[in-house]
Amino acid sequence: MQFWDAVIFDLDGTLWNSEDGILVSWNRGFAAHGLDPFITRAHVERWMGKLLPDIAADVLPDMDADERLALMRECVRLENIYLAEHGGILYPGVPEILERLAGETPLAIVSNCEDGYIESFFAAHKLGKYFADYEHPGRTGLDKAGNIRLIVERNGWRRPVYVGDTQLDFEAARAAGIPFIHANYGFGRLDGVLQMNCFLELPQLLPLAAGESDF
Repeated sequence: MQFWDAVIFDLDGTLWNSEDGILVSWNRGFAAHGLDPFITRAHVERWMGKLLPDIAADVLPDMDADERLALMRECVRLENIYLAEHGGILYPGVPEILERLAGETPLAIVSNCEDGYIESFFAAHKLGKYFADYEHPGRTGLDKAGNIRLIVERNGWRRPVYVGDTQLDFEAARAAGIPFIHANYGFGRLDGVLQMNCFLELPQLLPLAAGESDF
């Protein structure tokens, strides 16, 4: 008997690594606005999973809040164009396992990204056909827990599982009341939760995660 009726994924650090594209795009955006292109890989890793206003405040703390957010939205626009064309780095087994799981249960993405980012992932890697739904704060204005609840409710899922790589992902899944699997090859390190060392392990971990559900 299958104890889950949907699998919801984070994107960055779970399905792909898009650091290179973000680094190129954001530095181009900064240069176009007369700023030093100072963004490094360490910056990008620190921001993964955070909301854009929080990232903007961290990047440009001395700039007017509205001005810096407008600049960051332009960087995101450039990022979406770049990633749709060049893609990111898919983690081993992602296409194969998504194809397998999509034949068994609905799949979805909930990521703390802006509008166009998930669509760029789909465009570059041709994986959109495996997902029944997706959501993000760029479209809803909700935090990750809110978007998880939203996508679960509108699809009528009763026993979903969330797969992500950071403490924020874990806390969002817990706030939404659904089981969590930690993609420990991503950007976060967590103890005391179900660990996935490689995406290929996911089919074997889903029954363990679903068995912990309080639904």
